[in-house]
Amino acid sequence: MVNGIYTNRLSLNTVGHNISNSSTEGYSRQQAHGTATLPSEVYTLSGAVMVGNGSTISAVERARDQYADRQYWKENGNDGYYNGKASNYSKIESIFNDSDNSGIQNVLEKFYEAWQDCSTTASTDTSRQNVINAGQNFAESLQTAAVQVKEQINSLYDDIRLSVDKVNSLTSQLVELNKNISGMEAAGAMANDLRDQRDLIVDQLSNIMNVNVYPNENGMYAIVSNGTTLVNGISKVDLVMSDPVNNNQYSLNDYKIMIKGVDVEYKPGSGELQAQFEAIDEDKGYIDQIADMAAFMLTTLNDQHKIGYGIDEAVTHGINFYGSDDYSYSWNPTDGFKSTETATGTVTAMKGMQIIDELVVNTKLTEKDGHKKLATRSMGSDGNVNGTGDGSNAVWVSTLFNCEQKNTDPNNNTAARSIGTSSLYSFYNTNMTTMGSDTSNMNGKVKFQKNVMTQVENLRDSTSGVNWDEELSNMIMFQQGYSACSRCLNAMDECLDKLVNGTGVVGR
Repeated sequence: MVNGIYTNRLSLNTVGHNISNSSTEGYSRQQAHGTATLPSEVYTLSGAVMVGNGSTISAVERARDQYADRQYWKENGNDGYYNGKASNYSKIESIFNDSDNSGIQNVLEKFYEAWQDCSTTASTDTSRQNVINAGQNFAESLQTAAVQVKEQINSLYDDIRLSVDKVNSLTSQLVELNKNISGMEAAGAMANDLRDQRDLIVDQLSNIMNVNVYPNENGMYAIVSNGTTLVNGISKVDLVMSDPVNNNQYSLNDYKIMIKGVDVEYKPGSGELQAQFEAIDEDKGYIDQIADMAAFMLTTLNDQHKIGYGIDEAVTHGINFYGSDDYSYSWNPTDGFKSTETATGTVTAMKGMQIIDELVVNTKLTEKDGHKKLATRSMGSDGNVNGTGDGSNAVWVSTLFNCEQKNTDPNNNTAARSIGTSSLYSFYNTNMTTMGSDTSNMNGKVKFQKNVMTQVENLRDSTSGVNWDEELSNMIMFQQGYSACSRCLNAMDECLDKLVNGTGVVGR
């Protein structure tokens, strides 16, 4: 009966432990396993018999489904990856937001409208100045967007650095837990709560990177991430950010994740870290798209502007609208964008932010009365420059915005262009449509993955989750068992008392 009391009391303690931790993150329901004790041999008038000695607790084990855990760690990595990509798309969309009057599309339309208005009012100072102002605004809008994307890339590198620090902290905790679990279980007991803490850390790691867990015979975990063993029992490796690598193309520093102590790059494989590195590459692609638009202005628009003539006394001809007249800009499908210094013949290859930073309205147009040098008119068939009211060249410039290459100036409709053969409007809108489609697709994957995670979590909880109805039923059962054992012990005590003190006086 004493063993029964101890057994039911320990079972009640386990039920209380479960109920107390029902809302604890990562906690697994525990169960006390009762078993019959070894019987004792007792001799009677009929011979020897085996008499039971009650029950005892053989083990207190946690309810855990290893298959569900592995499924969760795999899907949690996908969840971290999709959410990381979706977060970056959300931030990029805010940079290219065309829903208000400050987006690139808005300033592009105003630039086009300024040229179109100037084609009919070419002799008006205000009309010509509007073109120059709109051109400045357009260039500044591209530069602002590029800088914001660059800042987003730097922010992603900061997030990666924080993730690396978090990974190192979590793997250090795993090593300590491995050590403590192995020590506590050396005598045969199960360190259930410590195992729950360790699995919770693995849950957190799996959201950041690819994680594979290999339990050892001594109860320790080995954690392998995309071929790299981060933790092996009580040993581990740390991750560090590489030294900055200057990237002139995007005017920023690039980084890699390295394994500390060895010159080996670490690749996360999945999770938030993988999403962040892929987002950096995509964001650089958005800068390249902006650079292509800037290169179009520096080459195609400049070339068309050079054909026209200003209305100043010198009848200015052959000047760039963007950039300096000391440079000639060209685009080659193979070599990309080039800037040639006309005086020295020096050729400079430019990419990314270098092209975008070059997009500045010619100082000859921004100086006092510079608007008169704006090349809006053309040369007539008689070999003379048309009158000051002529806006024929402004017409050809305006066609560059919304016409395909074949419908622009017939004298310049075969040269290679950074935006291809489509119009500038089409190039920008196509890229924005692609971005919107990618965002929508990723948001759909996030929603789908959320449903997958719910199913996997429910699968885990069906085994390891605390069910209050079940625990309260067990509590009543063990409480009644405890009371029954106590009453049985009391009955035996009363029988013994009656036998000793109530059967009369013997020997008097």
